[in-house]
Amino acid sequence: MHFVLFYKTADDFINKRAPFREEHLQHVRNAYDNGDLVMAGALAEPADTALLVFEGDSPDAARKFAQNDPYVKQGLVTEWQVRPWSVVIGNK
Repeated sequence: MHFVLFYKTADDFINKRAPFREEHLQHVRNAYDNGDLVMAGALAEPADTALLVFEGDSPDAARKFAQNDPYVKQGLVTEWQVRPWSVVIGNK
């Protein structure tokens, strides 16, 4: 099953993220390398939302990811939520 983690980011996120970016990217790499994270990225124009797609039996990995993400801890993510995603086409 897939779960989507939605992030809403703070105003001026692009500039504010610099001190925490490498730590955040390492957090993302770790989740990808351990098989929980399928893909991740930010929406642009405006850069106010990010989506991270997780795969597993429960939403726990996505929730744990958000709770431990430097962007969340530093207040750069103002809201987050995890929702199940029913993939119809493309689930290989």
